[in-house]
Amino acid sequence: MEEKETTTIAAIATPPGVGGIGTVRVSGPRARQITSCVFRSAMGDDLCGMEGYTATFGHVFDGDGDFDEAVVLIFKAPRSYTGEDVAEISCHGGPYLLQRLVSALIRQGAKPAGPGEFTKRAFLNGKLDLTRAEAVADLIAAQGRQAAQSALAAKEGTLFRKIQQITGDLVENAAHLAAWIDYPEEDVEEVEGERLLARLQQTEEELRSLIATFDTGRLLREGIDTAIVGRPNVGKSTVMNMMAGFDKSIVTAIPGTTRDVVEDTIIVDGIPLRLADTAGIRATDDPVERIGVQRAKERINQASLILAVFDSSSPLTEDDREIIAACGDKPAIAIINKQDLDQKIDEKYIQNRFQHIVYTSAKAGEGREALSQAISQVMTLEHLDPQAPMIANERQKDCVYRALAAVQSAVEALTMAFTLDAVDVCVEDAISCLMELTGERASEAVVEQVFARFCVGK
Repeated sequence: MEEKETTTIAAIATPPGVGGIGTVRVSGPRARQITSCVFRSAMGDDLCGMEGYTATFGHVFDGDGDFDEAVVLIFKAPRSYTGEDVAEISCHGGPYLLQRLVSALIRQGAKPAGPGEFTKRAFLNGKLDLTRAEAVADLIAAQGRQAAQSALAAKEGTLFRKIQQITGDLVENAAHLAAWIDYPEEDVEEVEGERLLARLQQTEEELRSLIATFDTGRLLREGIDTAIVGRPNVGKSTVMNMMAGFDKSIVTAIPGTTRDVVEDTIIVDGIPLRLADTAGIRATDDPVERIGVQRAKERINQASLILAVFDSSSPLTEDDREIIAACGDKPAIAIINKQDLDQKIDEKYIQNRFQHIVYTSAKAGEGREALSQAISQVMTLEHLDPQAPMIANERQKDCVYRALAAVQSAVEALTMAFTLDAVDVCVEDAISCLMELTGERASEAVVEQVFARFCVGK
């Protein structure tokens, strides 16, 4: 692990663009001194002598004079986000003003912060473990309520505590094994093979359960890749617009209007749905429309959820049946649209092939709530607990996978009557993998990889 930083860093902490307020964060041993070189308190406050969690109003300036009003908030080490002295300068949120302020700080000795450097310092100073640090990035990137709740739970330590509990069990086993192996003549409780096996198998099951949360975590973060499919003029684009809440797709009575994939993201039960309105699937001689049809068929194969739309006012066609067959056993919902018109569709044929059917009149905006409920049922979102420990990314999954493989090797060594030394080595490997996950034994390369995906200023 690299040594703690001793430089003072500065960066804009608010999103780029024009805003009412913008904030520049300064962190490090000289945060107060450097900030005092570009800020003059209207009340005569001395930043270097201020208590932590106090603020003062004044003006920021550089070599050309005052250029804005500002409020400075002081955080005193170690009770700050980074664990260092921190000054947060809030002024008007114009890009020119903020960049001018950062430039003034740099001229006084601050270094430009790298991506995620503030959170990295929080990790290096023991304020966060790696799972909590990664949760900060996930919280910032959250697109829906469930993702935000899950990231906040991880930020508050749900995954860390679960990993620590599993690691603690393994450490207890390893300590007992090491004592029994190294000091057989001492009064150490004998290692009982059956009891140790049961404990390792319990750990194995806990790690498996944790790995199973990865797909759920990815769904919360990335959303559900959803394809709206159907033959021309069944109302796919109208369904898209109904779900989006505005006219995203062009709607006309002319078959083949949608010739390429139209995409949008909406939130259903707090989870992003990445909707794709595809071209109507039918046999056609039009070369452009044929490309759109091919792309629609590809989306059926790629999508995590299919919304198959049918026109209730007309009989099923061969194109409809081809779409039904293409859905196969994929997660899919049949949407029988145009309920406001005379019914001519063969409902029984659809009912025999789809577990979930929703009736809509998308043009009138009817059926949106029923469709949202059906999506929750198909994707098993109803009983989703975003507060539960959840693996959030590939790095974490890899650590748990390797820990699981090590525990499985320990179980195998024990059942095959190998020496307890072999079992101990496997248990120690599992402990190392889990401690890499939390950052307790993470290499510098791993730490750099984690914080490289952060934005500058966080």
